[in-house]
Parts: sequence; C-alpha cells; structure tokens
Amino acid sequence: MAAFAFFPHPALRLRRRLQRWFEARLPLTDNVTLTQRTVYILPTRAGLMLFVTVLVLLVASINYQLNLGYLLTFLLAGTTLVGMHVCHGTLRGLAMNLIAPPAQHAGATIAFYIKLTNPWRSVRHGIGLSVMDPQAVAARPSAKPQWAWTDVPAQGSSVVQVAFSPAGRGLHRLPTLTAETRFPLGTFRVWTVWRPAAQVMVYPAPEASPPPLPPGEPRVQGAGTAARAQSSGEFDGVRGYRRGDPLKHVLWKKAAKAHDLAGADNSGLVVRDTQQAQRQELWLDVRQAGSLDLEHQLSRLCAWVLLADRLGLQYGLRLPAQEVHPGGGEAHKRRCLEALATC
Repeated sequence: MAAFAFFPHPALRLRRRLQRWFEARLPLTDNVTLTQRTVYILPTRAGLMLFVTVLVLLVASINYQLNLGYLLTFLLAGTTLVGMHVCHGTLRGLAMNLIAPPAQHAGATIAFYIKLTNPWRSVRHGIGLSVMDPQAVAARPSAKPQWAWTDVPAQGSSVVQVAFSPAGRGLHRLPTLTAETRFPLGTFRVWTVWRPAAQVMVYPAPEASPPPLPPGEPRVQGAGTAARAQSSGEFDGVRGYRRGDPLKHVLWKKAAKAHDLAGADNSGLVVRDTQQAQRQELWLDVRQAGSLDLEHQLSRLCAWVLLADRLGLQYGLRLPAQEVHPGGGEAHKRRCLEALATC
C-alpha cells in the first residue's frame, strides 16, 4: 500500500501565517486591561441570519405597506444594536492577570490560572478563555479548542483555569490565549488575543520502573585508600538494612520517606554507615543510565534524582555538557531537574 503524506490545505497554511503575523505584533505581558483597541467584534452565523431576516422583513413591509411589519423590523434591528453594544462592553475594561504555573514533568497537562477583575458595577456574563494552538489546528483541522467559561461579578474578580500540553521537555513560553463572549443574544462574537510573557519549565518524565541507584564513587581526597562501593548502593554514609543491625542506627525519617517506594517490608530501611560516609559519594552519570537514546537516559536520571531526594541522600549529576556537584535539599533537586530539562 502506498503511503500518503499529509500536506496542510493552502487555506490552513494561509491561516497559520496570518495568525503568526498577528501574534508577533502583540506585546508579551502577564497583565492586560482590555480596551477598545484590543477588543474585536464580528457577527456570528446567527447574527448574519438575523440580518437577512430583518432585511426580508423590511422589503416585505415596504412592498405591502405593513405597519406591524415596520414595527417588528425596527424592533429586531434595535434589539440587535443593543445586543451588539452589550456584547462589546462585556470584555471592554476587563483586567486579566496571569498566575504563572510551577514546573511540571513531560507528558503531564500543565494548568495555570487567570484572574479576571471587573471594575464596573455590572456583572459580566459568559466570558470564555482558551488556548490558541495553531499546531493542533494544522494536525487536526476538525479539532475544537477547550473553553473555560465564567461570570465575573460586579466590582469583583473570578479565577479561570486553562490547561495545555507542551511539546516536550525544556523551557516553554505559555501559549497565546484568547478570550471571547457572545452574551447576550449570540448574534455577535467579541474576542481578544493575549500573549503571556511567563515561561514554564518542563522536566523529563521519570522512568516508571527504574533500576536501583548506581554504586557510590570514591571521594577525591580518599581515592587512594577507598574501595568502590558494592552494587548494593552503599554511599554517603547510608546503606540498606541488614539483619542484625541495631535499631538505633536506623534512619527512621528517611525510612518513612522511602516507604511509598519500597513497600511495607524492611527493604525501605536504611542505616548509618559512618565509615562509608567519609569515603563514598553518589554520582548520577548519564553513562550509567544504560545504552538507550538520550531521552530514555534523561528519564532514568530523572527517576534517580527523585529517588535520591526522597531518601535524603547527597548526590551529584553528570551530563554531557554540564556537571552539578553533590548536594541535597529541594534547591539542589530543582537545579538537577532543570539541568536535565535543558540538556
């Protein structure tokens, strides 16, 4: 069977070019107040049908001299004009503030929050926010954006959650957003486009079932007399529990952190090894992550970093173009994960 390549329709390519050109003209900001220059309005299909209906009624009323026809025609026309004014005013003057999301792992949906503030004394109804994703539109022309709808109270605020899925690991700018409303009649669509300046760090996805941590390495100052650690993972003054070890040497805090990883048996218990503490240190090296491709190696290193942090160990990270010296704590873990994300 012959293979057919997918080529976007010329209309879709033109749409993507116009959208990129339009977005490039917008400033990058995390706080925006909508004005008359940044709010756009066009009639919907229902609005066009209503216009045709009013036009037919007007022609029929003129042709047959129907007074009630004139009344109905101008009543519909006036209602449409009032609806257009109300619809445009629903977005005009609204303030939108972005709450930047925390870092996430690849493959997860990143959710972030937008605070809508209404300084006016009237309630704003039916406001929706969504992500503008031209790549999804190009890959799936029939795909529809996911909208989050809310009402903003008078002189109050409302928080809306918007989510998107980044392409992969690394530092990503938040996607372009759009807000729209069709309140009150649905005959007009009022919308705006917003480019946030915030960025989100996407870590590699941790391996689901990683192998045990690699063995420790001799410290530089003790390289002449220290032997390499065995494959049981004895490093940094901590080793696995052995039958007969005194309970006073068990590190109960680290055992509690490792309980979820090791289950209910003694395999999650660790004890202090004071002699080993001065001789060995744990290095998570990309060369020890197996003969896999780079993404699988980074995924395994990510799982090892999370495991070592849960056990409260001191560990370092070696990558092809970067090295993070051994350390511990939340800041050290974040520094290692960021190094993996930008490798």
